[in-house]
Amino acid sequence: MASAAPTFVSTAALSAARHTALLRRHASHRPGYMTYPAPHAFSGQFSAADFIRALERSNASGRGLSLYVHIPFCHKRSFLCACNRTPTHDPTLPELYLSRLDREMVLTARHLDTARPVEQLYWGGGTPALLSLGQMSDLFDRLDARFGLSSAPERDYAIEIDPREADVFTLRHLQLLGFNRISLGVQDLNPEVQQAINRVQPRAMTETLMEESHRLGFRSLRLELACGLPRQTLPGFVETLEQVIELNPARIAARHYQHRPRQFAAQRHINAADLPAPAETLAMLHATAERLGQAGYVPIGADHFARPDDSLVAARQNGTLQRNLQGYTSHANCDLLGLGVSAMSRIDDVYAQNPARLDRYANALDSGQLATVRGLCLSRDDLIHRAAIEALMCHARLDLAALGQRFQIDAPRYFSRALGQLAEAARDGLVKQSGEVITATPAGRLVLRQLAAAFDTYL
Repeated sequence: MASAAPTFVSTAALSAARHTALLRRHASHRPGYMTYPAPHAFSGQFSAADFIRALERSNASGRGLSLYVHIPFCHKRSFLCACNRTPTHDPTLPELYLSRLDREMVLTARHLDTARPVEQLYWGGGTPALLSLGQMSDLFDRLDARFGLSSAPERDYAIEIDPREADVFTLRHLQLLGFNRISLGVQDLNPEVQQAINRVQPRAMTETLMEESHRLGFRSLRLELACGLPRQTLPGFVETLEQVIELNPARIAARHYQHRPRQFAAQRHINAADLPAPAETLAMLHATAERLGQAGYVPIGADHFARPDDSLVAARQNGTLQRNLQGYTSHANCDLLGLGVSAMSRIDDVYAQNPARLDRYANALDSGQLATVRGLCLSRDDLIHRAAIEALMCHARLDLAALGQRFQIDAPRYFSRALGQLAEAARDGLVKQSGEVITATPAGRLVLRQLAAAFDTYL
């Protein structure tokens, strides 16, 4: 069952001790838990043959399909980038890549019952809108030919849009193809912050696309924001929030930027001295939850907010919300197939991932093989811990009795180590326990990743 809608507290209302405890936890990096275990635990011993067996087993499941297509290309890399992207102005690269994608579709479809409905489709990147209108049509047609796409009103077909690479004609074309959701990357509307992250896009650019998407009848539009960016200040970010609320998107994602220049080369262009102090970043996250709550948005899991009439809110209320490789979704009962370089798949109890390098991806497909380079077949223990982490990440709530009944375990005993780790969080007011139900407080919602990490046996 879903928990009651949380109330919001201001940063000023936090005691100094609780504030310090929150900072300590929030500053530590933890996985986003779009998978559990996180990809660092995937094994290189997992092969394409293992993935094929998982695909074939899944046909008897009765589950629908969710397709993720990774388009890695962009014209100009944002400095905050933590994704697999390939900056290019070479028009031949996308065309060659689309032909490899089609080979991967053909090889994969051989092992799938393609009568299974494709309930969800997501194009991410990179910048999918970098493709020409003709290339978009070609890719959509190939997906339809290999898997059979849906025209059902309840389908969830989404694409990430960089406002700098799209216009009203792009949106009209996407709507005609069959997309009914879009996600616009914004990060911050302050020009100084945009310059610091190498992503300059005036508000008018975003607003024009939003107005056109509403006119065309897109079911939902998500704006993506980030807290903790260079040159961000609390007053400046609150101003961005007010402008975003005025734009009235159906969904808002407000993630905490993690500065990891050793891991992501693009972030080395960011001057660390320009980053806000952890206390100010935390204040931005507090302000986000507080202000969006006042504006009527419902918190979804760790970093998303949605209008009350959005399908994510309905999924949160009826218990079908899931966090997967596409973020939060209302289509929990689907097998997720990832296509493209670095793409990950989640097929029941199996994860599989393609190589991050374009040449390795291309070479595998050119030799007639699926490009799987690593993955994992989850153990029963993994499945139990995944269920606990997903409950926290989706609902900020974990019912130990229900989980125990589902897996036929004594959940408090099974999770004794994790519950011991949460004891300090409970003392700091981040979680509370009533019987066998653990619930994150409004302050705890800001550090759900850290709370969920107590159940991560791979850390």
